[in-house]
Parts: sequence; structure tokens; C-alpha cells
Amino acid sequence: MIELFFSAMALGFLFNATPGAIFTESLRRGLQGGFSSALYVQFGSLVGDLTWALLGLGGVAALFEIAAIKMPMALFGGLLLAWLAFTSFKDAARKAPSSKPDLKKDDRSDLIVGAAISLSNPINLTYWVGMAGTIATLGVKEPTGISFMVFLCGFMLSSILWCFICAGFIGIVRQTINQKIWVIINLFCGLGLAYFSYQVLVNAFYF
Repeated sequence: MIELFFSAMALGFLFNATPGAIFTESLRRGLQGGFSSALYVQFGSLVGDLTWALLGLGGVAALFEIAAIKMPMALFGGLLLAWLAFTSFKDAARKAPSSKPDLKKDDRSDLIVGAAISLSNPINLTYWVGMAGTIATLGVKEPTGISFMVFLCGFMLSSILWCFICAGFIGIVRQTINQKIWVIINLFCGLGLAYFSYQVLVNAFYF
């Protein structure tokens, strides 16, 4: 079980370190609000990670193949990412923020956006369905409920640690930013979010 736990942690770091919509939005908001903004987006994404993990390991993936469920979620997720891309392009035209974040900023919006992006992406469910089979290859010949819980705990622990690592990195980048870098990063984030929006919508309608 110890080996399974640390294997889950390693897979969790790899999963979270892969650049995606969550990292892109964390970077975009972190450049404006600093460490705390990036951290709250990351924390919000944990809501989706845990939800999809429980659904995937619980074997309810088949429900999300039903068009009446899959399509509205994909449409919401795609439009949300498109709106965030548009916002990022708008931010590129603004002046770079001060290196000191606004101490009065309400972080709830960052938390909500992180959760919304993660929850509206049922592709994560596919990952967890695959993980249910992967556990057997990590030294557990006959996976049980306890095995799944140990794996989930290891994965979520690494996800929590990654929240601080990612936000810390973004906080450091923010200290060295100038107007040119601000514009480049926001344009990059906008293009990235637009790409993820396109992928979500195409996968929903054509696959």
C-alpha cells in the first residue's frame, strides 16, 4: 500500500504539471493578483479533480456518454474558456499591474473560476476511469475500495502540494514582469485558452 501511495503521488505530480487550462488561468490571474490569486484558482481546481476522481473510480463514466449530460457540460466548459480567452486578450491591452497585489481583493472569484473550469471538463473522467485499471499494475492484484482510497489520498496530496508549487512559481514570475512580458504572457494565455475552448467543443460535438 505504501508503494501504491507514492506511485499515486508521482502520477499526481505528472498530471498536474501538464500545462492546461487551469495552469493558463492561474498564470493569467496570478500576474494580476499575485500568489494568492494563482493559489485560489489551483484550490478551486481540486474540487473538480476530487469530483471526477470519485465518479471515475465509482464506475459512473457511462452516464457522461449520454448526450443530454455530456453536451451541456461541454458547451458550458467551452464557452467559459472562450470568455476567459477574451478576457486575457483584453488584459494584454492594459497596463501591467503593480508588483504588490491588492490586499483587499476578493479571492472567491478565483476559487469559483478554478472549480468551474475543472468541473466542466469531463475529459478528466476518462483519466480516472483509466486509473481504475492502472492500480492493478502498481502492485495491487485485486484492487479493493481501500486500494482506491489509498491511491486517491496519494494523488490528492500531491495535487495540494502542486497548488503551492505552481502559485509560488507564478508569484516569482510576477516580481520580474514588465509591460512587454505582461503583453506576451496575456496573449499566450489567450491563445492557449482559446485552443482549449476549441478542443472541448470539437471533442463534444464530433466524438
